Amino acid sequence: MRKAWIVASVAISSALAFVMLLVVGVYIVAGNLVNGVGGGAKALAKGSVPAAYAALVQKWGNLCPAISPALLAAQLYQESGFNPRAQSHAAAQGIAQFIPGTWASHGIDGDGDGDRDVWDPKDAIPSAASYDCELASYVKDVGGNQTENMLAAYNAGAYTVIKYKGVPPYTETQNYVKRITTLSKSFAAPVGRVDPSEQAAGAIEYAQKKLGTPYLWGGTGTAEQGGRFDCSGLTQAAYESVGIKLPRVANDQYNAGRTPRGTNSSPATSCSSRTTSPIPGPSGMSVFMSEVGT
Repeated sequence: MRKAWIVASVAISSALAFVMLLVVGVYIVAGNLVNGVGGGAKALAKGSVPAAYAALVQKWGNLCPAISPALLAAQLYQESGFNPRAQSHAAAQGIAQFIPGTWASHGIDGDGDGDRDVWDPKDAIPSAASYDCELASYVKDVGGNQTENMLAAYNAGAYTVIKYKGVPPYTETQNYVKRITTLSKSFAAPVGRVDPSEQAAGAIEYAQKKLGTPYLWGGTGTAEQGGRFDCSGLTQAAYESVGIKLPRVANDQYNAGRTPRGTNSSPATSCSSRTTSPIPGPSGMSVFMSEVGT
């Protein structure tokens, strides 16, 4: 999934600044850890397509502007339920349900192994995407929605779409277009971040109540410590208040989440940074606002 980091680094110069920053961190990460966030409009939702076909659908679903991975997934699900051995009473075959005549003229060698096999998803899925884009090119000058016109052409033929200057007044075709476009939404990763859940809101509320609390390195909010916290101590307490258990220190909290890969990283609640300060341990805090794979 596409992911982007926006990193805000803040030195802890006052107790108020520390707590304000932590509230932001709790808000961001609670929403991400509990609900997850998604990628762009052309990304598949994690786990929505069988793992054996997800990479193929993601790649070929971006073949042309009229289709998307989610739309291609919706078509495959509608046609065969992702069954590569599916065969209909009308002789439609494979995961993309090509009839022999259509496959003969539109099937492609998607995996470059020298043959075009309708039963092989590595050929059939690329062929389905290629066929969609070919249909889209036939009706590109028709007004209206390009994707809906392509789907209508898939169901009723490109000539019919051109004749009616859009989706034709056929109940079967109109239902097909509506069904695939609606179904595609269940395969698409959400665009933007998902609103925090009640758990996330509870963690935020807990942290906000600590505004103005003096900072204490190593503090976990005990009575003996006067209810004071350090960065990871307050983060741990905020999550614990809503039933989410986190390790004690920032480094362990970081590793408790998904492991970052290069620049495409999951967020850490906070991570410490060392400076030349004589005070041992973390002397700064960074809040990572990013996307989490779904």
